[in-house]
Amino acid sequence: MQREIVVLGIESSCDETGVALVRIPVAQAKAASAASLPVLLSHALHSQIVMHQAYGGVVPELASRDHIRRVLPLLDDVLAQSSVALSAVDVVAYTQGPGLAGALLVGAGVACALGASLGKPVLGVHHLEGHLLSPFLSADPPEFPFVALLVSGGHTQLMWVRAVGDYELLGETIDDAAGEAFDKSAKLMGLAYPGGPLLAAMALEGNPKAFALPRPLLHSGNLDFSFAGLKTAVLVQSQKMLAAGHVAHFSDLPRAVQCDLAASTQAAIVEVLVKKSLSALQHTGLRRLVVAGGVGANRQLRAELNAACAKRGVRVHYPELSLCTDNGAMIAMAGAMRLQAGLQQPNTDYAFNVRPRWPLGTP
Repeated sequence: MQREIVVLGIESSCDETGVALVRIPVAQAKAASAASLPVLLSHALHSQIVMHQAYGGVVPELASRDHIRRVLPLLDDVLAQSSVALSAVDVVAYTQGPGLAGALLVGAGVACALGASLGKPVLGVHHLEGHLLSPFLSADPPEFPFVALLVSGGHTQLMWVRAVGDYELLGETIDDAAGEAFDKSAKLMGLAYPGGPLLAAMALEGNPKAFALPRPLLHSGNLDFSFAGLKTAVLVQSQKMLAAGHVAHFSDLPRAVQCDLAASTQAAIVEVLVKKSLSALQHTGLRRLVVAGGVGANRQLRAELNAACAKRGVRVHYPELSLCTDNGAMIAMAGAMRLQAGLQQPNTDYAFNVRPRWPLGTP
């Protein structure tokens, strides 16, 4: 009797092409344990950042074309890394949504074509569930239940996670997400795309208390977020700085002043994320926090969350830094965990559709 299966994961929701292989025990398990967790065999990732930099943001048509070019060579890479034959793949998981429609169609089409050619089933996976479960790939995986701070691209959400597939939305952004606040503020400062990581790097040199920027909804009494007002405040402050310095471009200001605004912007975003996360823990009575998504790689956010949670006896879990951004490993992992928990049956008719807008937790 077969005791384990191999899941191939394909991610193509935006500007990164990811492919990965995981192996899972066949026995169903709703509670994650070291013995039952899927094992990452190999993964490969291609980022399109350099291609999109010339345009200051993601160009959907270019993203789709690049996924077509990259996905099969990346598949060859993961098969070679793991020494697993393509014929040994039991299930092909792919990102069904949310994301860019054209980009999603590439991954879905390739996954279904592979499944049909191999005579193996396919499985559509929610992109955000991939991020949500990505910390289970880390050296320090969490246990259910936990509060999850999901900060990925245009999404900032707090979730009560009771088990695989059992999620309750506690709060979310009502306008700009944290990642958008980083990137849009960075763009106002004249930083290259994607500006969030560049702003965070500059913040290391600056004074986070130099400018009194707003903390939207910090005292709202709920767990929702709003970062659009912060972006506007950064715009107003940068215009004042340009006028005071009699310069036309933010880059013409003294480096120290630029870094101070970057540090103050990051401090505002981080403070809101940390305090809302602590409020969610208090609301649920849980003592375990999972942080997932690209912004989860931010060093200041990790430092402040670690310090605040340590004082309260709360465990914090993160995915490995290399798995914070979009990747195939999280899609293979989420698909594997859903199969293992008996929550979803793979598709064997190879008809597929994509869901560019797909709230997490809805069928």
